[in-house]
Amino acid sequence: MKITFRLILSLLGCAILITAIFTYIQVKHEEQHLTGELNRRMSGIAAGMEAAVADYLEAGSRERLRTYVEQYTTRDPSISIAVYDHQEAFTDGDGWNDSSRQIQSKYILKSRAGRSDVSGYEYLAGARYFIFALPIYRGEEFIGRLLLGTDASYIDDRISEIWRNSLVQLLMLSLLIILTTVIVMRGSITGPIAQIASWLQGIRLGKDRQPMNMPRGDILGPLAREVTLLTKNLALARASAEAEARLRVESESTWTSQRLRETIRQELGSRNLYIISNREPYMHQRKGGETSCIVPAGGLVTALDPVMRASGGVWIAHGSGNADVENSDRDGKLRVPPEEPCYTLKRVWLTKAEEEGYYYGFSNEGIWPLCHITHTRPIFRPDDWSDYQSVNQKFADAVLDEIRGEDEPTVLIQDYHFALLPYLIKSKRPDARVAIFWHIPWPNPESFGICPWKREILIGLLSADLVGFQIQYHCNNFLETVDRFLESKIDWEEFSITRNDHRTSVKPFPISVAFPALHEPEGKGEAAKASLVRKTVQELGKSIEFLGVGIDRIDYTKGIAERYKAIERFFYKYPEFKERVTFVELGAPSRTHIKRYHDLLAEIEAAASDINWRLQTAKWTPIVYFEAHHNHVTINLLYKASRFCMVTSLHDGMNLVAKEFVASRDDEDGVLILSQFTGAVRELQDALVVNPYDIEEMADAIYRAVTMPDTERSDRMRRMRAQLKEHNIYRWAGNLISTLCRIRVKIPSPQEVA
Repeated sequence: MKITFRLILSLLGCAILITAIFTYIQVKHEEQHLTGELNRRMSGIAAGMEAAVADYLEAGSRERLRTYVEQYTTRDPSISIAVYDHQEAFTDGDGWNDSSRQIQSKYILKSRAGRSDVSGYEYLAGARYFIFALPIYRGEEFIGRLLLGTDASYIDDRISEIWRNSLVQLLMLSLLIILTTVIVMRGSITGPIAQIASWLQGIRLGKDRQPMNMPRGDILGPLAREVTLLTKNLALARASAEAEARLRVESESTWTSQRLRETIRQELGSRNLYIISNREPYMHQRKGGETSCIVPAGGLVTALDPVMRASGGVWIAHGSGNADVENSDRDGKLRVPPEEPCYTLKRVWLTKAEEEGYYYGFSNEGIWPLCHITHTRPIFRPDDWSDYQSVNQKFADAVLDEIRGEDEPTVLIQDYHFALLPYLIKSKRPDARVAIFWHIPWPNPESFGICPWKREILIGLLSADLVGFQIQYHCNNFLETVDRFLESKIDWEEFSITRNDHRTSVKPFPISVAFPALHEPEGKGEAAKASLVRKTVQELGKSIEFLGVGIDRIDYTKGIAERYKAIERFFYKYPEFKERVTFVELGAPSRTHIKRYHDLLAEIEAAASDINWRLQTAKWTPIVYFEAHHNHVTINLLYKASRFCMVTSLHDGMNLVAKEFVASRDDEDGVLILSQFTGAVRELQDALVVNPYDIEEMADAIYRAVTMPDTERSDRMRRMRAQLKEHNIYRWAGNLISTLCRIRVKIPSPQEVA
């Protein structure tokens, strides 16, 4: 549309310019023509009067001259006549007024220069007037002057008419230009290009492999030829890649999205993969009259979106955006990602009361602190448990509706929000292969034992065919918990649990991120805050030597307050780095309905302000804090600009920020400071491992990060990137889905069901 608009503007500009030039030429020509006619008329009248006027002047008969002039003006009222003798005595007829005396004097002076007549235009009472002055001689003797005047306003009317006609013609021409340009552009250029682009997108996504009738013609002919060659090469490359992927599925080569896609195709065939999570991967938010599609903060979305892009299928999640309803169909579905649809998102709608009890209540005031050893007391309310049960049932109904008609569907449930969901699905669809991946830590039996509904949660989880945790330690805790509270048979060699003739495998699957990293495009609603972060980073890059970064969802498990204390201690312990190091914290608000989280936001902001107040100078601030959700385009910019990244969780199942930082550093630079209480520490052993409760140790780690030699930084980052490349999200998903699909599902006979 932009090229059409620019072309129309260009053509209209040319039309206006040409019309103005030719109209101006026409106006000048018409004015010259009409002036010539006036001059000839006045000259003829003056010639006819010259002899009589000369006789009266020579005889000195002023009264007879006046009578003669008045008789002439009576016959032709359009003419005004004035006669002057050689002494400038004046005789006039009708048509002159007092304001014309000065103009008459001007033409008297002009006519003194010679024997020829003088003419010109003047304005009397706002109207154009033509003046003609003729000197009168008798022989060689000058005896007087004859002045004639007439109304010439019709010339202005004629010129105005010419301009009006040209304007009407220009408007009609402009309308014709616009219509013709739009029709020609759509029919010959933009339409075919859009058709080519749509076809190429289908080819790129593997949806359309049919040949296309390419447009012909001088303009798009070369493009058509090149596109045809390109698509042929792309088809050959895709066929080659698919063949290579099939050969590599059983090998130990690097996992890629293509290899994952081929693995899922072999394991699932034509069946879909169904993922269930509380948080949706894409959320529509309305703000200030504009709706934008954003990616919510959190490691789960970061990890699973690349999996679904590679595998396709259906992602079922809570539709929590304030503009989600109008951006979904009547079944709550839409295709995502917006810029390159690869899979279906189905949104489940919850009431505010359900969300309050199930999510903010039981899930995040109960299970979350129960599983994280951060000395925050869990809260268990019967009403919250009731909401948790009803929401799990609502999601179960959505899943059962989606998998209706599909044999042995594969369902992958995410996290602690849906502990009851495996039971609710398997009780209705025993043929379904169901896995649940528990992203957060699993506590020891003593800690878990305080939950009033521990048996119900364990029974729900053990209905799954596969229960996955981040690390083996959490698997051990889970088996010990089941052994403590449920009657079951535990196989410690195979790490499986058999209860009521149903076998559940318990395995560690350390989750990861895409490598290389995938970054969604920036939405409209995020442009302003992203611009602010970029501007700040650029300014800091010019004024300081070392930049530190922390990227967190604001949560008491992330150790942000302890991190701030370590930064302050670093500057007191190593004052030579003041005005040389600045730490930037991007904090995404989360669960602000919960008082502990609401208070935490204020605590973190106050802690940063307090440290800045004590340490900052006129040109330097030690901590820069941004409180907002930021997309990965902005985050990646900050990762690459930093010398070190701090991940100081007090307790974490994995923590993908650490892996995101490593994945983003394709320059093989930067230092990762990593808490010993994260699952990631078992894989990223070249990080500087710290105890987040030990402020002194963290301050020393910052010092080591900013003074570490270039070669050591590069070697450490290179080894971590090699580890991450081998153990990326595609490997995680491939291993998890392959393990699930190879589990033998026991389908009860009709007699057993009866």
